[in-house]
Amino acid sequence: MPHFDINDSHRINASQLDVAPRLLLGPGPSNAHPRTLQAMAMRQVGHLDPQFLALMDEIQELLRYAWQTDNRFTIPVSGTGSAAMEASLANLIEPGDKILVGVNGYFGHRMIDMAERYGAETVHISRPWGEVFTEKEIREALETHRPAILGLVHAETSTGANQPLEGIGALCREYDCLLLVDTVTSLGGVPLFIDAWQIDAAYSGSQKCLNCPPGIAPLTFGERAVEKISNRKNKVANWYLDMTMLMKYWGGGTRSYHHTAPINMNYGLRESLRLIAEEGLAERWERHAKTAQLFWDGLKDLGLGCHVVPEHRLPSLTTVRIPAGVDGKKVQQHLLQKYNIEIAGGLGELGGQVWRVGLMGYNSRPENVTLLLSALEKTLKK
Repeated sequence: MPHFDINDSHRINASQLDVAPRLLLGPGPSNAHPRTLQAMAMRQVGHLDPQFLALMDEIQELLRYAWQTDNRFTIPVSGTGSAAMEASLANLIEPGDKILVGVNGYFGHRMIDMAERYGAETVHISRPWGEVFTEKEIREALETHRPAILGLVHAETSTGANQPLEGIGALCREYDCLLLVDTVTSLGGVPLFIDAWQIDAAYSGSQKCLNCPPGIAPLTFGERAVEKISNRKNKVANWYLDMTMLMKYWGGGTRSYHHTAPINMNYGLRESLRLIAEEGLAERWERHAKTAQLFWDGLKDLGLGCHVVPEHRLPSLTTVRIPAGVDGKKVQQHLLQKYNIEIAGGLGELGGQVWRVGLMGYNSRPENVTLLLSALEKTLKK
């Protein structure tokens, strides 16, 4: 066996990990609930262990409750919210399919980018960042383009706008079109009814209102979406996210191996969803609404305004207009360095114009609002 000298140049003497405590009031990740972190520290079992298979069933049921759906195919994807977004598009799109996307923020553009990579013909309708689409605008676009899929962002993380969805699913059925919805910043914090609103497919993330660390992402397909996937003429172009194979692992029966599931992330997601079920959806949505209103009232007292009109404003994420003459990044840096509070700046068209403040799940509490408003007031005075 040949001998090689070991290169020690990268053998650093790293200190034991010690992360400063932060109050994460940006667009995500949010602070994980202590019970979620405790669950993630539990000992591992195998991904085909009977205990884990039982836990998988519980996660699916709890996800159905959170999403208000009876969809048989409701699972967590092994990856962040963007992986669930890509899984939706990779499975629902075949080359040449036309997808119509509503673009009123950063994540509509991301949906188009992903769809194009899977060979879709993409068309879009646009609204200024922070506004939402009317049912009339969507109907006219469906009539004009006749797409196979309509993609909408329910809760646009880049703008803080809440897209109304009632009636859109029925409209899509009228035009023989699947409705795909981004619920990354709405699941667990904003009223959302997958079945009642006739949403065919939806995806989310774990690190927003669910208060689980990033790395696992809910996905649900209704029967119309499952039928389209089952009748594909081509293999799904992404092996890792191919739901035709993952259905066999998550769908019961023989539980065929596909990839090794992230065991401890599933522990954390289960606990986060259990917390939602304990609190109750109606109570949770009301808590988010009340906490957000407290924040909006406090902003007004400070002379600060919101970017989105009240009727379309997300309770889980607020875009605050940066006053003229104020360096938004310096404010963010001071809040982080002085008060250990994280908020974020604007993305894309709203870069330098707004701060994005998340009050999500476990973080949606009056004491966090009081602390942030006090710190913000002192920081602006500087």
